[in-house]
Amino acid sequence: MTPVILLAAEKKSAEVTDWAGRIGWLVGLALFVALVYWLMREGWKWRGTLQGDVPELPTAPDDLGPVRLSMSGRYHGSTTAGQWLDRIVAHGLGTRSRVELTLTDAGLDVVRPGATDFFVPREALREALLGKGIAGKVLTEGGLLVVTWAHGDKLIDSGFRSDHAAEHPEWVDAINSMINKTETEGAR
Repeated sequence: MTPVILLAAEKKSAEVTDWAGRIGWLVGLALFVALVYWLMREGWKWRGTLQGDVPELPTAPDDLGPVRLSMSGRYHGSTTAGQWLDRIVAHGLGTRSRVELTLTDAGLDVVRPGATDFFVPREALREALLGKGIAGKVLTEGGLLVVTWAHGDKLIDSGFRSDHAAEHPEWVDAINSMINKTETEGAR
C-alpha cells in the first residue's frame, strides 16, 4: 500500500458533543445571572429603605390655572441636588418613564404613565438648567432639562428630556423667571 492510503485509513471520526457537560454549564450560567439580578433588585429595595426619610410626593391641586408650557418626553430620574450619581428611588422617583410636563402658575405637574405622578409647587422650585447627565443617563451638553426643587428638607434634581430638545431653553427661562418672580413677591 502507498503511504497516502495508510494516512486516510488512520483518520478518526469527530468527537461526539458532551451534552450533559454543555447543559450543566448553561444551567450554571443561568443561575449566576439570576443571582446577580436578584442582588441588584435587593440593592434597589435597600436604597429605597435607606431613603425612608423622603416624604410622600405632593399631588396636583384640582385647579392648576392656565398652562404656561407643556411638553412630552422622558423622565430620567431624580438625584440629591448637586450629586448627579446619588439616585433617589423612594416613592418611585427612581423609575424612568414617559412624562407629560405642565408648567402653570401653581407649579410643575409631572404626569408619568405607569409610574407615580407628582407635583412640584411653585414655592418649592429652586432652579432650572440645561445639563448633560443624571444617574445612569449621559447626553450631549444641554440635552437634559434639570429642575431643582425642595421636598421636605431635601433638595432634589429631576432630569427630563423633551421629545424636541429645542424646547429646553424655553423651559429653563420660564421656570427661572417664575422663581425670580416668587422671590420678588416674597421680599415685599
